[in-house]
Amino acid sequence: MTRKIILATVGTMGDLHPFIAIAHALRERGFRPVLAVPEDHLAKAEAAGIEAVAVLPSFATIFARMGVSDRKAAKRIINDQRQMFERVILPDLSSCAAALDAMADDAEAIVASAFFLAAPIVAQKRHLPLVSVVLQPMAMLSAFDPPHTPDFWMMKGAPVGPVGARWNRAMYAVARQVLDLLYGRRIDAARREHGLPPAGGARMFEAREDALLALGCYSPHFAALPPDAYPNTRLTGFPLFDSASGGGDALDSALAAFLNAGAPPLVFTLGTFAIHAAGRFYEEAAEIARRLGTRAVLLTGGPIPDGLDESIFACAYAPHSAIFPHASVIVHHGGVGTTGQALRAGKPQLVVPHMGDQNDHAIRIERLGLGHSIAPNRFKADRVAPVLRTMLGDGAMQAEARRIGAPVMAEHGATAAAAAIAQALDTVRIQAAPSL
Repeated sequence: MTRKIILATVGTMGDLHPFIAIAHALRERGFRPVLAVPEDHLAKAEAAGIEAVAVLPSFATIFARMGVSDRKAAKRIINDQRQMFERVILPDLSSCAAALDAMADDAEAIVASAFFLAAPIVAQKRHLPLVSVVLQPMAMLSAFDPPHTPDFWMMKGAPVGPVGARWNRAMYAVARQVLDLLYGRRIDAARREHGLPPAGGARMFEAREDALLALGCYSPHFAALPPDAYPNTRLTGFPLFDSASGGGDALDSALAAFLNAGAPPLVFTLGTFAIHAAGRFYEEAAEIARRLGTRAVLLTGGPIPDGLDESIFACAYAPHSAIFPHASVIVHHGGVGTTGQALRAGKPQLVVPHMGDQNDHAIRIERLGLGHSIAPNRFKADRVAPVLRTMLGDGAMQAEARRIGAPVMAEHGATAAAAAIAQALDTVRIQAAPSL
């Protein structure tokens, strides 16, 4: 009998891609992976050859419910993280849990993002093993390595000693109480629909202590496993999937010709969500390249800026794994997938964080000596050109990027994640088997 595993995630392409990568690796081990995803992600999952079910509405539906344009809705979410919780994740919790429950009849386990709130409900109801997936180091919520974001301004940053760790634990406790007050009733209402007792919302966005396994799906060279992580936590490396269509995207022939025709270019990208708040990012990027006399590639995610000369190549998308190794410096928003690809490429990075975990990733890149960061509202040619000029001439930074890039490139995050899941489930099977 085929061993069905549900993989559940919510969010943008940066959230989907690791789950597609893990699904492919699980299928190679004989499992039947089925993705539970928002409606937006069905086409890509199916193009990637993975069975998928829509358990959440599309972003277009969510934005329409907000009563504003897609661009304005995205900007609201970027500027206020509570908008993500209150407008995107929580309103559809009940219907999402029902849809996930309908998928679970013949499932062996649920592998889910820590932000997929329906997964613990269905796993508990169905008595299924739950594997919590953490894509970002900050989501470990470690007292010794706390998040570096505006929402966690009160935390004592690294290095953290015993006194700082006690302070951070106290701050986490306060934050959990606030989450419970704000959202606990809504979580418990969904739980009651499935015959479960109340649990509150204090730990609603965390890897679960009662999970069979918790996977940190990023490289230990980017962030080490913190000493206060749950004992069942494993770091796997980045599980990377790199395709716009879902299939095997080749590098555009015109872009390949451009890359081969001259010196390594600067590469600028804002991923798939921050592009909605791009402002003049790409126009400033083109001006930066002109001032530095360098070539550049702009991955715009949409319309191409006017007035570009032949030293600048612009397109909506290119596979990061194919283009980043050709870059001199990678300028990006700090999404975890983009950061992972830039680390693998062994290139210096200038991070322009727009929201949430992107701020944390920017600090980590700086702390590792791999680059710098700058706020979006300060991303102007007169400010950024001197920074990039210095980075282009910084041999020590370039050497450090190559040094860390080599072991990150050697990691196989999806394979490691699938192996850890298979081993944990096999242990459960052995323990459940009747003794002779």
